This record gives sequence, C-alpha cells and structure tokens, in this order.
Amino acid sequence: MNNSLKNKFDSIIFDLDGTLWDSTGNVAEAWQAAKNEVDYIDLDFTIETVRSITGMAYNAIFEKLLPLVNEEQRNDFKGIASVKEIEMLQRNGGQLYPHLQETLAYLGTKYKLFVVSNCQSNYIETFLEFSQLGHYFLGHQCYGTKGQPKAENIKDIVNDYQLTAPVYVGDTTGDYESSTKAGVPFIFASYGFGVVESGQIATIDRLSELIELL
Repeated sequence: MNNSLKNKFDSIIFDLDGTLWDSTGNVAEAWQAAKNEVDYIDLDFTIETVRSITGMAYNAIFEKLLPLVNEEQRNDFKGIASVKEIEMLQRNGGQLYPHLQETLAYLGTKYKLFVVSNCQSNYIETFLEFSQLGHYFLGHQCYGTKGQPKAENIKDIVNDYQLTAPVYVGDTTGDYESSTKAGVPFIFASYGFGVVESGQIATIDRLSELIELL
C-alpha cells in the first residue's frame, strides 16, 4: 500500500455501520420484536433486510421498507422500532470490526477523530458506550440530532471543530456522495455493506489498513 496519504489530513470522520461495527443482526431482531407488537406489518426483518437500507437516513428507511403502510402506522412503527433498537443495542451491542481499538489508538495520536452517521439519536452514543472507545472521538453528529442529510452533518463537524483537512471513511455509495457534497475526500471501506466503484482516494479491505495508509 502506498504512503501517499500520510500527513495529508488533520482529522478523520468515520461512518458507523459497516465501517466501525456491524449491528445488523441485533437491529433485525429488535425490528422483528417491534413487528410482533403491531398487526399491520407483514414484512419479516432479517439481517439482509437491514443491510439493504444501511446508510439511509432513519426516516427514509421505513418509507422504503414499508411503502404500502400508511404514514400514521409507519410513524407509529418507526417509534416502536427505534426504542426496541436502542434497548437491544444497549444490552448486546454490535460486532466491532477487528483491530478497532488498536487502529483508533494509533490514529488518535495523529488525527482528530469523529463519527457522522445517518442513524437515529442515541445510536452513536450507544456504540461509544458499548465499545468503551468513546475517549478516542472528539465529537459526533447524526441524522437524529437535526434531521439533516449526512453531507450537512459532515459540514457541521468540519465547521464546529475548525477542521482544515478532514477525510471521511465509509462503506457505501451514499457515504461517498455525502462526503463529496461536503467537500471532504473519501476512503472506501470495502469490508462493509456497499460498493463504491470510483471516486475514492483509497480503498481499504480491513479497518487496520488505515494504520499503514494514514
């Protein structure tokens, strides 16, 4: 791997799902539990279901998955599912990607670290508490905080922390498009849930490759 990216940046902004951890199994279980509390949802929520919408803004997820359910019922279900999801993840968390702690420990000595995700409120906080890695991150932003697109949340982090040379690490086309709109270079995490064909400044097949790359 070439070292052309070393000393190019002052900060790294991470996506969460598919980049730092994989919570799809427990999220699917939580949404299935929510389904069992209502009588108007026919869809069974599986790991594949959750992975199919990873990276989408939280409000858009259920519009895509439940297009035939009326808006009132969809909002009701979203509220139940969001509570079940956080409760489940607070108990059981997600699967942290290999060498996460070591990678953050190294990067944290050279860069300011952040998380920006399209998740609901309290989701990033749940990850930080479960992983016990919150001390490596200076800040975070998500869809649930202001209801704004990921690109705007990336811009907020850049502006709020006066970052001059940030880079974004994510695993989906949506991540790439958001970072591009925010004017931030993109590193593609190919081990996650999505595919990015072009436009990234680098591709990593394992999280720990960031140590050599950056």
